[in-house]
Amino acid sequence: MKYCIKISYIGKNYSGWQIQPEAVSVQEVIEKVLAKIEGSPIRITGAGRTDKGVNAWGQTASFSLKKNIQPEKLRLAMNFYLPDDVRVMRAYQVPEDFNARYSALSREYKYFIWHGWVCPPVFNDFVWWRKAKTWDMNKAREACKLIEGRHNFRAFCRAVECPDDPFRTIDSLKVRTHGNLSIISVKAQSFLTNMVRIIVGNVDRVASGKESLEWLEGLLTGTERTESAMTVPACGLWFWRVNYSSNLNVTERPS
Repeated sequence: MKYCIKISYIGKNYSGWQIQPEAVSVQEVIEKVLAKIEGSPIRITGAGRTDKGVNAWGQTASFSLKKNIQPEKLRLAMNFYLPDDVRVMRAYQVPEDFNARYSALSREYKYFIWHGWVCPPVFNDFVWWRKAKTWDMNKAREACKLIEGRHNFRAFCRAVECPDDPFRTIDSLKVRTHGNLSIISVKAQSFLTNMVRIIVGNVDRVASGKESLEWLEGLLTGTERTESAMTVPACGLWFWRVNYSSNLNVTERPS
């Protein structure tokens, strides 16, 4: 049987999503649990990669089992063995040709920023604490609007992993605030390495008055990574949701 699971995890104790030598990854932890349930090795396919320290609210992964297990029983069994910082939130049976990565129509990330000299400790490991520097929210929104659409995002990708074709299309990039908390939401079919965190870094430069919108517009013409802003901390980034065809019944109501 083919399954898809929706996974939430805290990223600080993991090297990232993807299996890596001599490091513990989220994928590895889940595959070990599935091997216990199935009685043989299982390889899963994630909808996207997350780096060390990045969290997930709605990562998805697909895999096949020889056993026919009801989705709810599978979820309960997996959570019994999984560590407390990784949880299967939902489990679904899907068609045999379903692939969590290649069947995805789009992926959504959220980045959380806390502004001010004092940050509630409950937010540790879940937000970027942007000490002291407040944002001009009008400039932040203008920067987000400028980045939407199809551009050459070479300046928004980790240099050593930038592909020959750095063009990507941002379907939506929005910023909203709740008191001291700013949330940047971005949606696209695919992203470059570190792209979301570099986008946030560049929005920060404009919103904090250190650079202009014209500077940001210039970055979107394919300039080098060294021309753009910092890669903001991983802890503020959340892999929020993966969108699939409504016929598959694996896309949650937006939140």
